Amino acid sequence: MPLSCQKQLFALDPEVHYLNCGAYSPSLHRSVENGMEGLLRKAQTPYTFRPVDHFDTADRIRGLFSNLIGADDPLRIALIPAVSYGMAVVAANLHRLPGLHTKKHIVLIGEEFPNHVYAFERVCAANGLSVVTVQKPGTPDNRGAEWNARLLEAITSETALVVASQVHWIYGTVFHLDAVGRRCREAGALLAVDATQSVGAMPFDVQTIQPDAVICAAYKWLLGPYGTGAAWFGPFFDEGVPLEEGWMNRMESEQFAKLTRYERAYRPQAQRYNAGEYSQFAQLPVLEAALEQLCAWTPAGIQEYCRALSEAFIPRWEALGIRLESPAHRAGHLFGLQLPAGADRDALVQRLAERRIFVSPRGEVLRVSPNVYNDAGDLEALTVGLQG
Repeated sequence: MPLSCQKQLFALDPEVHYLNCGAYSPSLHRSVENGMEGLLRKAQTPYTFRPVDHFDTADRIRGLFSNLIGADDPLRIALIPAVSYGMAVVAANLHRLPGLHTKKHIVLIGEEFPNHVYAFERVCAANGLSVVTVQKPGTPDNRGAEWNARLLEAITSETALVVASQVHWIYGTVFHLDAVGRRCREAGALLAVDATQSVGAMPFDVQTIQPDAVICAAYKWLLGPYGTGAAWFGPFFDEGVPLEEGWMNRMESEQFAKLTRYERAYRPQAQRYNAGEYSQFAQLPVLEAALEQLCAWTPAGIQEYCRALSEAFIPRWEALGIRLESPAHRAGHLFGLQLPAGADRDALVQRLAERRIFVSPRGEVLRVSPNVYNDAGDLEALTVGLQG
């Protein structure tokens, strides 16, 4: 059965037209309750924590996140505080790529989030690699198809690494990562996916894409708290180099009486990449409740809801001279509105905010990112605001 509006489940002011999940999500009422319970437990009854409490919630989150991305082994999920942390893991292990001495560059998508750029500057310099940036085509007309074609063309036998997103964080352009994954495997290149702007609101399948890493901040479409995230690491990383040597990432670390035996063996697969103190007794219960709800709604259901909601208004926006990515390459939950020439975007954002309509100025566009807490009334308010 198709989803209906779920605004009543969120701790969001119902009088606000919040169309900005691409920046920060609101939280579910149940998430807030879970977070407060965890916060008070640490504040009031810290003596109730058991060794197992450092691991159990995290293990359940691994299972839930695995469900969202089509992964079959939760031990491949590490808990991280930010995308920059996950990208740093990728950078720290690039030297392990077989045949790296034959490679000449890494491939990035143009106007991507800064984490994709900063994470690899040092490792590129150390390994004599350059950066090939695949810039977007000049106009929205058929931009997605051409941008995808340019990305595939840039991946060659000299490519060491491709960093890509399923959905561009500014324009909402969808990149066909299954094709990108095939090209990377043919070229002997790693594929690291920043799925922050898609996982949770759009189907994603690691079995089909076959990336080497999938990195996701939780405070957007996963409806989680700031400072939390999850990353899936494939077999390339199984014997890799972690960023830190946390005690919880070692075998038998749940047995506190044995901690001073200083176990050298890591927990299996991606568990060496967990950030220190990842238990986060107040934060993780917030994320767990959110992931449970997302799995119940399903990313496909959320995408269908958002697409149907936005498509009803697109003809009216186009009648105002606004341009968007073509339907075949446009996400339903995040898209950029290219305003007519001469429009004062920043002044428009301010006027919309005064009417309690919240969107984001990003790049050259007005980014709109609805979710299941939005309804037609929110999009109607935006449309009226766009008219002046």
